[in-house]
Amino acid sequence: MTTDTHLPTPAADGARPRPRTAPGSTGDLGGRTAVVTGAASGIGRACAVHLALAGATVRAVDRDADGLAGLADEVPVRTEVLDLTDLDAAETAGRGADILVNNAGIQLVRPIEEFPPEEFTTILTLMLHAPFRLIRGALPHMYGQGWGRIINVSSVHGLRASAYKSAYVAAKHGLEGLSKVAALEGAAHGVTSNCVSPGYVRTPLVEKQIADQAATHGLPESEVISEIMLARTARKQLVEPAEVAAAVGFLCTDQAAAITGISLPLDGGWTAR
Repeated sequence: MTTDTHLPTPAADGARPRPRTAPGSTGDLGGRTAVVTGAASGIGRACAVHLALAGATVRAVDRDADGLAGLADEVPVRTEVLDLTDLDAAETAGRGADILVNNAGIQLVRPIEEFPPEEFTTILTLMLHAPFRLIRGALPHMYGQGWGRIINVSSVHGLRASAYKSAYVAAKHGLEGLSKVAALEGAAHGVTSNCVSPGYVRTPLVEKQIADQAATHGLPESEVISEIMLARTARKQLVEPAEVAAAVGFLCTDQAAAITGISLPLDGGWTAR
């Protein structure tokens, strides 16, 4: 693991420069440290930006060093270049977090009989084992201070299954269960644990799926979004990363202290059916 720190130069009087306020944020996360995984792009990047603009000290974790550097050019964050399939390192990364956003993920679309077993293992390691280890690393500090926020970025696929996504669906269903257990155990210590579960979000992860989905379903790529990705939704639009980040930001606040053990769908009505 290598660690790079990217923070703005302190003002001449020693005061830290004040960032602008995140849209929709209460701006009341000053003094909190937030660890965000998968922060180099997509939902993770949007969460890191939102939390930094709300006043948190953000530790942005990803294996993409260039993406993290670009994030650090936008907002003040500390960056940690890390492959979270190194589970011991993942647990270390969670230590000292007041807020933990488990977001890192990958995807592979294949029928079960063609799904490479090693890829199944990698996806479960990154998207279920690593969040467990990050939570395990974060809880002693959270319990010690009597306050903590765990936000697990799940998916509508943590609530509903789709064909050809055995590893992703299994990982997200497991993450939903892990989040609920953390909520039950953490309640007496002032720690909440929740999932946000978006439908298809306009991210690089989703964009990379289009070719796979087209080949698997025998459709032209131009029809994948409307015929596959948005077929079950009432709102025929991809979710924007900033929409997910706003929900994550609210769940981190003191105003959300009574919200724990839930899954918040941001799915355009998918699960209403």
